[in-house]
Amino acid sequence: MTDALTKRPLKLNLIGAGGVGTTLFRLFSGCEGVEVQDIHGRDPERLARALAFIGSGRGVGDLAAMRAADIWVLAVPDTRIGEVAGALAALSPPGPAVAVHCSGFMPAQEMAPLGALGWSLASAHPVMTFADPAAAAEGFAGTFVGMEGDADAVARVAPVLEAVGARTFPIRDGGKPLYHGAAVMANNLAVVLQAVAREAWAEAGVPAEIAAALNKGLLDATARNVDALGPQAALSGPAARGDWDVVTRQGNAVAAWHPDAAVAYRNLSLLARRLKQTGGTRQPVPEETPDDSKRDGR
Repeated sequence: MTDALTKRPLKLNLIGAGGVGTTLFRLFSGCEGVEVQDIHGRDPERLARALAFIGSGRGVGDLAAMRAADIWVLAVPDTRIGEVAGALAALSPPGPAVAVHCSGFMPAQEMAPLGALGWSLASAHPVMTFADPAAAAEGFAGTFVGMEGDADAVARVAPVLEAVGARTFPIRDGGKPLYHGAAVMANNLAVVLQAVAREAWAEAGVPAEIAAALNKGLLDATARNVDALGPQAALSGPAARGDWDVVTRQGNAVAAWHPDAAVAYRNLSLLARRLKQTGGTRQPVPEETPDDSKRDGR
């Protein structure tokens, strides 16, 4: 992989020495036709660890000291993307270049100050966890990466990601908030539900090691069934069976123990009933009443 015009390796700069950026740049450092160039970080110790993990590149503590590059990756917290793009643009770095951030929520236009300089903008969100960068790098092959932004930027960045094993796919313009909301519900909030379930089992007197095994067994079976059958056919339980008396009484028991969890239980049970009967969660079912919506905190 090389620059199409100069036939030289693509030069990549990274701003942000956290888990996402260091994982990607560790992968890029072993990619033919790519040159990992400058790595920026504000914390010298963290930057040193990032450089050691990546295995190539030059550590830089000052944005102004970063050299020109073909692709700049802004792997910083969502709320800092605009700030960092503005600070970089104020330095009038050589360009135009491609700027890409890794947020699942923010659009590429969050880097508008760089776009005003003639840079092309993209976002690339790997749908995986980076809690352990070493494990993330090891298991990155096959990871889906959602992309949006300027067509030329996406066309420039996608092959670099695909060269290290990513499976890129498009996100429609304006769709990032719902896209990321879906990822949060499928992953982060599912983890919260597992925590609530373990707390409930503990309250019911189930030993911790048994509760952990129950979680694992149910999660594994659920994942297999959803993959094989789809959500509607995989769904079981009292709401799916239409046993609303059990749902109501069970919801009351949860409310007496954990009122906040009861709101989630009742709302999700309502959506479960819709899913089983209609194949989706947005369409009310015939027996649903206004009282259902009020009771379920809607």
